[in-house]
Amino acid sequence: MALHNRLGAAGEAFACRYLEENGYRILHRNWRFGHKELDIVALDGDRLAFVEVKTRTDDRNQNPRDAVDDVKIAFLVDAAEAYIARFDRPEEVRFDILTLVGAEGSFAVELIREAFHA
Repeated sequence: MALHNRLGAAGEAFACRYLEENGYRILHRNWRFGHKELDIVALDGDRLAFVEVKTRTDDRNQNPRDAVDDVKIAFLVDAAEAYIARFDRPEEVRFDILTLVGAEGSFAVELIREAFHA
């Protein structure tokens, strides 16, 4: 497995633990709708949270949250709509971004709740 794939997998595993420690209940990881993917789908209280995880070794060139651009947002919204329809979810929806910068075991974490709206 390539280094960036290992870092991404470690980041998503860390993100799940972090979210659970902060009250989220994980429903799905890496849920796919065609070629679109939702990293983490979770309940945070009574809200359905679609969490996009961005993991980087450093943020010198770009803050990881800036990788969630308009194209990525459109993909996430499409996938979220499919998820809601597939599982008949009644909750209000929120899109979060969780950024991790560093290496496995020493990530700096930023959780951005309601990072964007559909």
